[in-house]
Amino acid sequence: MLPITRRTFLQDASLLAASSFLSLPAGAAAPPYPVVRPAAAQRRFRSRAVEAAIAEFGRGVKDPELAWLFGNCFPNTLDTTVTAGTRAGRPDTYVITGDIDAMWLRDSAAQVWPYLAFVKQDAPLRQLVAGVINRQTRCILQDPYANAFYNDPARVGEWKTDLTAMQPGVHERKWEIDSLCYPIRLGYQYWKTTGDEQPFDAQWRQAIDLIVKTFREQQRKTGPGPYHFQRQTANATDTQPLGGYGYPVRPCGLIASAFRPSDDATLLQFLVPSNFFAVVSLRQAALMLNDIHHDDKAYGDLMALADEVSVALRRHAIVAHPTLGQVYAYEVDGYGGHLLLDDANVPSLLALPYLGAVPPTDPIYQNTRKLVLSADNPFFYKGKAGEGIGGPHVGADMIWPISLIMRGLTSTDEAEIRACVQALKTTHAGTGYLHESFHKDDPAKYTRAWFAWANTLFGEFLWKVYKERPQALA
Repeated sequence: MLPITRRTFLQDASLLAASSFLSLPAGAAAPPYPVVRPAAAQRRFRSRAVEAAIAEFGRGVKDPELAWLFGNCFPNTLDTTVTAGTRAGRPDTYVITGDIDAMWLRDSAAQVWPYLAFVKQDAPLRQLVAGVINRQTRCILQDPYANAFYNDPARVGEWKTDLTAMQPGVHERKWEIDSLCYPIRLGYQYWKTTGDEQPFDAQWRQAIDLIVKTFREQQRKTGPGPYHFQRQTANATDTQPLGGYGYPVRPCGLIASAFRPSDDATLLQFLVPSNFFAVVSLRQAALMLNDIHHDDKAYGDLMALADEVSVALRRHAIVAHPTLGQVYAYEVDGYGGHLLLDDANVPSLLALPYLGAVPPTDPIYQNTRKLVLSADNPFFYKGKAGEGIGGPHVGADMIWPISLIMRGLTSTDEAEIRACVQALKTTHAGTGYLHESFHKDDPAKYTRAWFAWANTLFGEFLWKVYKERPQALA
C-alpha cells in the first residue's frame, strides 16, 4: 500500500478542482450540471454496488439536480479519501477527511458507514470497511486519547508542541468521547450485517478493554485522570484551562470529554450527547464480547458501566426549560451547571435518534428538538439562504449542512424532510458538493470545499429518502 505523501495529497486536491473541465471540448458551453466527479481512472476505489445505487437513483429520481448531487456526493469518500490495502495479510484502510491528510476516528467511521448497506453485494467494499475497523483498532491501541492519526507511524505533525503526551503518528490528541464510540458503532453494524468476526480478534478485544479503561478514568471518581491538554493559541476553543484538565466536574457517573465532536473545547466537560453515545456503544461492545468472545464477565462489566452512565444522564442531563418543559442539556458539570445549546457536529442532541440513543418519539427529545432548532439555541442561524445549526468552530452565522442532513434523518414529518432536501439542494453553491459550512445569507461563502463526511452523509440521507419516501424527492 502506497502512503499518501504531501505531493500526492495536493495532486488529489487539484484533481477535484479541475475535474469539472475533464469532459468539455474547447469552446463548448458548460452544461447545467458539469462533470465534477473525478474521472474513473483517478478514483481511489470503485464499488460496483455503489455505482449501481447511483444508476438506480438516477433512473428513479426525476429531479436532475438531485441525481447529479447524489452521483457526486455519495461516492465521494471512495473516490477521493481512501487508501485500501493489506497489512500482515489483513485488510487495512486509511481514510482522510478530505482536505486534511489525517484519519479521524470519528470521521473515518462516519464516512464509510453508509456503505454498510451495500457490503453484502460487494466483497471488495466489505474488505475496505473491514480494513477501516482494523486500522481503527490499531489507532486506539496506540493512544485512546487521540482523535486523529497519520498513515505514516513515524510522522511528526503540526501539533507536536501541544502540551500533552504527543507521539509520532498522532495528528492531534484532543480527547473526545465519540472518538471511541464511532469505531464500536461501525464494527457492530459491520458484524450484524455480514456475520464476519475476523476483525474482532484479540487486538480488537484489547482495544475494547482500553476504551472501557479510558471511560472509567474520565468518570474522574478518584481525580482528573492522566489526560491533560493545552495549546498555545489565540482560540479559547483549542485549549483547556487549569493545567489542561479543564474546569472542575463533580463525579456522578458521567464521562468527561475535554473536546466536542467539532474538536472545540467543552466548557462543562460532561458532554451529554457523547455520554448518550457511550451508553449505546458500551452495550453494543458488550453484545459482541458475549457472542464473539463468549466472555460473560466482560459483558456484565460493560453493561453495568452503560447502566451507570444512563442513570447519571437521567439524573443530571435533564433540565426544566421555562417554556418547553423538560429538555436535555448539551453540557453539565455535576454541580447543577448546564448549557442549553446544540452544535452541528455529531453526536449532537439533534442526532440522538440517529445514533440509537433515544427514540424519536421521546417527549424530552421532542422538547429538545424544538429548542435546538430555534432562536433558543445560540448556534441556530436563520438567513436568506436557509436555516440550521452551526457552532463556534467556524464562527457566527455559518450553517453546517450536517445539521440539515441530521434534521432530515431524524424527522418523521415528510414536509420537514422535503424542506431539508431542498435546502441542501440550494446551498451547494453550484459546486456539486456539500461543504463544512455556508453563510446563512450566501451559500457561496463556505468553508472546506472538500469535506467527505458531509458529502457521504448527504448521500446516505438521499438514499434513505429514496427508499422510504420517494415522493419527497419529487
